[in-house]
Amino acid sequence: MRLTSFQRLALWTTGATYFLILVGGLVRASGAGLGCPDWPRCFGTWIPPASAADLPPQFDVSQFNPTLMWTEYLNRLLGVTVGFLILATTISAWRHHRHQPRILWTIVAALLLTGFQGWLGGRVVAHELAAWIVTVHMIVALFIVQMLLYVTVQSAQGAQGAQGAQGAQGARLAVGALIVLTLIQIGFGTQVRGAVDTALDAGVARELALGTVGRLDVLHRDLAFAVLAGSAALSIWLMSKRVAAPLIRWSLVVLSLAVLQIVLGAVMAYSSLLPAAQVGHLTVASLLLGAQTVLLLSSSARPSARYGGSG
Repeated sequence: MRLTSFQRLALWTTGATYFLILVGGLVRASGAGLGCPDWPRCFGTWIPPASAADLPPQFDVSQFNPTLMWTEYLNRLLGVTVGFLILATTISAWRHHRHQPRILWTIVAALLLTGFQGWLGGRVVAHELAAWIVTVHMIVALFIVQMLLYVTVQSAQGAQGAQGAQGAQGARLAVGALIVLTLIQIGFGTQVRGAVDTALDAGVARELALGTVGRLDVLHRDLAFAVLAGSAALSIWLMSKRVAAPLIRWSLVVLSLAVLQIVLGAVMAYSSLLPAAQVGHLTVASLLLGAQTVLLLSSSARPSARYGGSG
């Protein structure tokens, strides 16, 4: 199927937003969150200083780390780029889908939420990476990418997406519950990461930091296995119902990502919080939520092919 200009732009914007989440994970894992100690400028200027000698007098030289500074600054530039892409997608939605409120107003909401997300980024810096606001920042980013996925899939489904398949009502409820559970699990994960940072700042050895988190980490792990169990049960149930083939495929994608997330979590736990595993764990979590969102939207489309034959 040939994609329209709006669908291509929406896909590029969604991909760029996922990449921004990945880079955000890299910023957190590398400790670069305060590489620029102020916001929206970096060390008081729009272009980062070339050396410590160029710092304005109000900044301590000990705060200057070129690697961390440029990591955070490039993350901010990418965030601005994604913001402009969402703006362009909104303009394109007005041109091509202004008579489809589900698409138009969802992307408008995503644009407004992106502005709020930019403001939240400044609050994250102002609160020096406090766990609660980092969690809010992450959840808002996930809401934005879900909205982008919605308008992309909705534009492809057209009128079919609005009508839905009556037989998939149970699937929609189950996937919706799984999405809520996954969001809670990700929120707990961000809180665990904040607690680990607090331990590291207090001088706890990196290989012992996770052990200081206690009950919060246990809840995060239990929820991860609950998401895995729910994903497996959903796949088995959909196959037993012989629903549309795309639903089966997406349920298996969800299950695979749930398994991969747990594997990466285990690697991170037993490798002294290896930064690469941290980035992978966060990225897979966001992809898992995205796959669940597509599964939910696919269950609302009129089926054209049945799994396993004409049943």
